[in-house]
Amino acid sequence: MPRILTDAQVRGYETDGYACPVRVMSSGEAAEFRRRFEAYEAENDGWYELSKGQKLYLLQTWARDLVQHPKILDAVEDVLGPDILCWGQSLFIKDAHDPGYVSMHQDGTYWGLSQPDVVTAWVALSPATEESGCMKVVPGTHAMELQAHNDTLDKDNLLTRGQEIAVDVNEDEAVFMPLQPGEISLHHVRLVHGSAPNRSDDRRIGVAVRYIAPHVKQKEADKDSAWLVRGEDRYGYFVHETPPEADMDEAALAEHKRIMALRQGVLYKGVQGKPAHTDLAKQP
Repeated sequence: MPRILTDAQVRGYETDGYACPVRVMSSGEAAEFRRRFEAYEAENDGWYELSKGQKLYLLQTWARDLVQHPKILDAVEDVLGPDILCWGQSLFIKDAHDPGYVSMHQDGTYWGLSQPDVVTAWVALSPATEESGCMKVVPGTHAMELQAHNDTLDKDNLLTRGQEIAVDVNEDEAVFMPLQPGEISLHHVRLVHGSAPNRSDDRRIGVAVRYIAPHVKQKEADKDSAWLVRGEDRYGYFVHETPPEADMDEAALAEHKRIMALRQGVLYKGVQGKPAHTDLAKQP
Protein backbone atom coordinates (compact mmCIF):
# COMPACT_ATOMS: atom_id res chain seq x y z
CA MET A 1 0.00 0.00 0.00
CA PRO A 2 1.28 3.51 -0.80
CA ARG A 3 2.36 5.59 2.18
CA ILE A 4 1.11 8.96 0.95
CA LEU A 5 0.30 8.80 -2.76
CA THR A 6 -3.07 7.54 -3.91
CA ASP A 7 -3.21 4.37 -5.99
CA ALA A 8 -4.12 6.58 -8.97
CA GLN A 9 -1.04 8.76 -8.41
CA VAL A 10 1.22 5.70 -8.26
CA ARG A 11 -0.27 4.43 -11.52
CA GLY A 12 0.06 7.90 -13.03
CA TYR A 13 3.74 8.05 -12.13
CA GLU A 14 4.29 4.68 -13.76
CA THR A 15 2.38 5.49 -16.97
CA ASP A 16 2.92 9.26 -17.32
CA GLY A 17 6.17 9.84 -15.42
CA TYR A 18 4.88 12.25 -12.77
CA ALA A 19 2.58 12.69 -9.77
CA CYS A 20 1.16 16.08 -8.79
CA PRO A 21 0.11 17.68 -6.52
CA VAL A 22 1.10 15.91 -3.30
CA ARG A 23 0.55 17.73 -0.01
CA VAL A 24 3.48 17.02 2.34
CA MET A 25 3.28 19.91 4.80
CA SER A 26 1.06 22.79 5.83
CA SER A 27 1.33 26.21 4.24
CA GLY A 28 2.63 27.48 7.59
CA GLU A 29 5.47 24.94 7.65
CA ALA A 30 6.35 25.84 4.06
CA ALA A 31 6.37 29.52 5.03
CA GLU A 32 8.87 28.74 7.80
CA PHE A 33 11.16 26.96 5.33
CA ARG A 34 10.89 30.01 3.08
CA ARG A 35 11.72 32.32 6.00
CA ARG A 36 14.82 30.25 6.85
CA PHE A 37 15.94 30.22 3.21
CA GLU A 38 15.50 33.98 2.78
CA ALA A 39 17.33 34.64 6.08
CA TYR A 40 20.27 32.57 4.80
CA GLU A 41 20.08 34.43 1.50
CA ALA A 42 20.17 37.83 3.22
CA GLU A 43 23.03 36.86 5.55
CA ASN A 44 25.18 35.62 2.67
CA ASP A 45 24.47 38.36 0.14
CA GLY A 46 22.60 35.92 -2.06
CA TRP A 47 22.76 32.14 -2.27
CA TYR A 48 23.96 31.20 -5.73
CA GLU A 49 27.69 31.90 -5.66
CA LEU A 50 28.40 29.61 -2.71
CA SER A 51 26.29 26.60 -3.61
CA LYS A 52 25.38 27.06 -7.30
CA GLY A 53 22.04 25.86 -6.04
CA GLN A 54 23.39 22.35 -5.50
CA LYS A 55 23.66 20.25 -2.33
CA LEU A 56 22.73 23.13 -0.09
CA TYR A 57 21.78 20.54 2.53
CA LEU A 58 25.52 20.15 3.24
CA LEU A 59 25.66 23.82 4.25
CA GLN A 60 22.30 24.78 5.71
CA THR A 61 20.16 23.02 8.30
CA TRP A 62 16.89 24.26 6.75
CA ALA A 63 17.85 22.51 3.49
CA ARG A 64 18.91 19.41 5.46
CA ASP A 65 15.54 19.35 7.23
CA LEU A 66 13.68 19.65 3.93
CA VAL A 67 15.56 16.75 2.32
CA GLN A 68 14.75 14.39 5.20
CA HIS A 69 11.15 15.57 5.71
CA PRO A 70 9.31 12.32 6.52
CA LYS A 71 6.29 12.96 4.30
CA ILE A 72 8.50 13.83 1.32
CA LEU A 73 10.37 10.57 1.90
CA ASP A 74 7.06 8.71 2.19
CA ALA A 75 6.05 10.02 -1.24
CA VAL A 76 9.44 9.12 -2.73
CA GLU A 77 9.27 5.63 -1.21
CA ASP A 78 5.94 5.09 -2.96
CA VAL A 79 7.69 5.27 -6.35
CA LEU A 80 11.33 4.40 -5.59
CA GLY A 81 11.16 1.81 -2.83
CA PRO A 82 12.27 1.75 0.81
CA ASP A 83 16.01 2.37 0.33
CA ILE A 84 16.67 5.99 -0.60
CA LEU A 85 19.76 8.15 -1.15
CA CYS A 86 19.62 11.89 -1.66
CA TRP A 87 21.98 12.53 -4.57
CA GLY A 88 21.40 16.24 -4.99
CA GLN A 89 19.37 19.34 -4.34
CA SER A 90 18.85 22.27 -6.68
CA LEU A 91 17.20 25.63 -6.11
CA PHE A 92 15.09 27.13 -8.88
CA ILE A 93 14.33 30.71 -7.90
CA LYS A 94 12.49 33.05 -10.24
CA ASP A 95 12.07 36.54 -8.88
CA ALA A 96 8.96 38.53 -9.73
CA HIS A 97 8.88 39.44 -13.43
CA ASP A 98 12.24 37.76 -13.97
CA PRO A 99 13.13 36.47 -17.48
CA GLY A 100 14.57 33.23 -16.10
CA TYR A 101 13.16 30.06 -17.64
CA VAL A 102 13.90 26.36 -17.99
CA SER A 103 14.08 24.88 -21.49
CA MET A 104 12.45 21.54 -22.28
CA HIS A 105 14.87 18.81 -21.26
CA GLN A 106 15.44 15.48 -19.53
CA ASP A 107 17.17 15.66 -16.17
CA GLY A 108 19.41 12.65 -16.61
CA THR A 109 21.22 13.80 -19.75
CA TYR A 110 24.38 15.04 -18.01
CA TRP A 111 24.10 13.46 -14.59
CA GLY A 112 26.18 10.36 -15.36
CA LEU A 113 23.85 8.00 -13.50
CA SER A 114 23.68 4.39 -14.64
CA GLN A 115 19.97 3.68 -14.30
CA PRO A 116 16.70 5.63 -14.34
CA ASP A 117 15.68 4.76 -10.77
CA VAL A 118 15.87 8.45 -9.95
CA VAL A 119 13.04 10.77 -8.93
CA THR A 120 12.89 14.50 -8.27
CA ALA A 121 10.66 15.87 -5.53
CA TRP A 122 9.97 19.49 -6.50
CA VAL A 123 8.97 21.35 -3.34
CA ALA A 124 7.02 24.61 -3.56
CA LEU A 125 7.90 27.21 -0.92
CA SER A 126 5.85 29.87 -2.71
CA PRO A 127 2.98 29.57 -5.19
CA ALA A 128 4.04 27.92 -8.43
CA THR A 129 1.31 28.84 -10.90
CA GLU A 130 1.11 29.16 -14.67
CA GLU A 131 1.60 32.91 -14.19
CA SER A 132 4.69 32.44 -12.01
CA GLY A 133 6.23 29.82 -14.30
CA CYS A 134 5.30 26.47 -12.81
CA MET A 135 6.76 23.32 -14.31
CA LYS A 136 5.16 21.74 -17.37
CA VAL A 137 5.76 18.15 -18.47
CA VAL A 138 5.10 16.03 -21.54
CA PRO A 139 3.37 12.90 -20.19
CA GLY A 140 4.83 9.55 -21.16
CA THR A 141 8.18 10.87 -22.36
CA HIS A 142 9.90 9.13 -19.44
CA ALA A 143 9.55 5.95 -21.51
CA MET A 144 12.10 7.33 -24.00
CA GLU A 145 15.78 6.71 -23.65
CA LEU A 146 17.92 9.75 -22.89
CA GLN A 147 17.95 11.95 -25.98
CA ALA A 148 20.58 14.26 -27.43
CA HIS A 149 20.46 17.82 -26.10
CA ASN A 150 21.82 21.12 -27.40
CA ASP A 151 23.72 23.46 -25.08
CA THR A 152 22.27 26.96 -25.46
CA LEU A 153 24.34 28.59 -22.66
CA ASP A 154 21.57 31.18 -22.47
CA LYS A 155 22.12 33.47 -19.46
CA ASP A 156 18.39 33.43 -18.67
CA ASN A 157 18.18 29.64 -18.75
CA LEU A 158 18.27 28.28 -15.20
CA LEU A 159 19.83 24.97 -16.26
CA THR A 160 23.56 24.40 -15.89
CA ARG A 161 24.31 24.28 -19.63
CA GLY A 162 21.07 25.83 -20.85
CA GLN A 163 20.44 22.39 -22.30
CA GLU A 164 17.45 21.82 -24.55
CA ILE A 165 16.24 18.52 -25.94
CA ALA A 166 17.30 18.15 -29.58
CA VAL A 167 14.38 15.98 -30.72
CA ASP A 168 10.90 17.26 -31.45
CA VAL A 169 8.44 16.96 -28.59
CA ASN A 170 4.85 18.10 -28.91
CA GLU A 171 4.56 20.91 -26.37
CA ASP A 172 0.85 21.10 -27.16
CA GLU A 173 0.61 17.89 -25.12
CA ALA A 174 2.41 19.44 -22.14
CA VAL A 175 0.62 19.46 -18.79
CA PHE A 176 1.11 22.28 -16.28
CA MET A 177 1.87 21.26 -12.69
CA PRO A 178 0.81 24.15 -10.43
CA LEU A 179 1.67 23.83 -6.75
CA GLN A 180 0.77 25.70 -3.60
CA PRO A 181 3.27 26.16 -0.74
CA GLY A 182 3.72 22.85 1.04
CA GLU A 183 2.88 20.75 -2.02
CA ILE A 184 5.33 18.77 -4.14
CA SER A 185 5.41 17.12 -7.51
CA LEU A 186 7.36 13.97 -8.33
CA HIS A 187 8.88 13.44 -11.76
CA HIS A 188 10.95 10.73 -13.40
CA VAL A 189 14.55 11.46 -14.41
CA ARG A 190 13.75 10.97 -18.11
CA LEU A 191 10.51 12.96 -18.24
CA VAL A 192 10.67 15.92 -20.65
CA HIS A 193 9.83 19.11 -18.79
CA GLY A 194 10.53 22.85 -18.54
CA SER A 195 9.02 26.11 -17.34
CA ALA A 196 8.38 29.66 -18.49
CA PRO A 197 9.45 32.99 -16.87
CA ASN A 198 7.71 34.37 -13.78
CA ARG A 199 5.13 37.01 -14.74
CA SER A 200 3.71 37.32 -11.21
CA ASP A 201 4.43 39.82 -8.41
CA ASP A 202 5.90 37.21 -6.02
CA ARG A 203 9.03 35.09 -6.15
CA ARG A 204 8.64 31.52 -7.33
CA ILE A 205 10.76 29.46 -4.93
CA GLY A 206 11.19 25.80 -5.78
CA VAL A 207 13.57 23.28 -4.24
CA ALA A 208 14.23 20.21 -6.39
CA VAL A 209 15.51 17.26 -4.37
CA ARG A 210 17.05 14.39 -6.35
CA TYR A 211 16.58 10.95 -4.82
CA ILE A 212 18.09 7.71 -6.15
CA ALA A 213 17.93 4.01 -5.36
CA PRO A 214 21.24 2.68 -3.95
CA HIS A 215 21.83 0.31 -6.89
CA VAL A 216 22.32 3.31 -9.22
CA LYS A 217 25.98 4.08 -10.01
CA GLN A 218 27.88 7.21 -11.06
CA LYS A 219 29.52 6.39 -14.41
CA GLU A 220 31.51 9.58 -15.02
CA ALA A 221 33.53 10.11 -11.82
CA ASP A 222 34.95 8.38 -8.77
CA LYS A 223 33.93 9.17 -5.20
CA ASP A 224 30.60 10.76 -5.97
CA SER A 225 28.62 11.16 -2.77
CA ALA A 226 25.06 10.89 -1.51
CA TRP A 227 23.17 10.96 1.77
CA LEU A 228 21.37 7.81 2.95
CA VAL A 229 18.05 9.26 4.10
CA ARG A 230 15.99 6.08 4.47
CA GLY A 231 16.54 2.34 4.56
CA GLU A 232 19.82 0.60 3.72
CA ASP A 233 22.62 0.96 1.20
CA ARG A 234 23.72 -2.58 0.32
CA TYR A 235 25.83 -1.49 -2.66
CA GLY A 236 28.25 1.19 -1.46
CA TYR A 237 28.58 2.97 -4.81
CA PHE A 238 28.53 6.43 -3.21
CA VAL A 239 30.55 8.03 -0.44
CA HIS A 240 28.08 8.59 2.39
CA GLU A 241 27.56 12.23 3.33
CA THR A 242 26.99 13.52 6.83
CA PRO A 243 24.81 16.63 6.87
CA PRO A 244 25.79 19.44 9.24
CA GLU A 245 24.62 19.87 12.81
CA ALA A 246 24.91 23.64 12.40
CA ASP A 247 24.78 26.08 9.52
CA MET A 248 28.02 26.49 7.56
CA ASP A 249 29.87 23.78 9.52
CA GLU A 250 33.57 23.73 8.54
CA ALA A 251 33.76 20.01 7.78
CA ALA A 252 30.58 20.18 5.72
CA LEU A 253 31.95 23.18 3.82
CA ALA A 254 35.08 21.21 2.91
CA GLU A 255 33.04 18.23 1.71
CA HIS A 256 30.72 20.53 -0.22
CA LYS A 257 33.70 22.12 -1.98
CA ARG A 258 35.05 18.68 -2.95
CA ILE A 259 31.76 17.37 -4.28
CA MET A 260 30.99 20.61 -6.16
CA ALA A 261 34.28 20.28 -8.05
CA LEU A 262 33.47 16.66 -8.90
CA ARG A 263 29.87 17.43 -9.91
CA GLN A 264 30.86 20.32 -12.14
CA GLY A 265 33.29 18.01 -13.90
CA VAL A 266 30.40 15.64 -14.61
CA LEU A 267 27.76 18.23 -15.47
CA TYR A 268 29.96 20.24 -17.83
CA LYS A 269 31.79 17.34 -19.48
CA GLY A 270 32.20 18.14 -23.18
CA VAL A 271 30.48 21.52 -23.00
CA GLN A 272 31.40 23.92 -25.79
CA GLY A 273 31.59 27.55 -24.67
CA LYS A 274 31.30 29.20 -21.27
CA PRO A 275 28.40 28.09 -19.06
CA ALA A 276 26.58 30.98 -17.44
CA HIS A 277 25.91 29.24 -14.13
CA THR A 278 29.26 28.00 -12.88
CA ASP A 279 32.72 29.15 -11.91
CA LEU A 280 33.85 27.73 -15.25
CA ALA A 281 32.17 30.75 -16.82
CA LYS A 282 34.70 33.00 -15.07
CA GLN A 283 37.71 31.20 -16.47
CA PRO A 284 39.48 32.73 -19.48
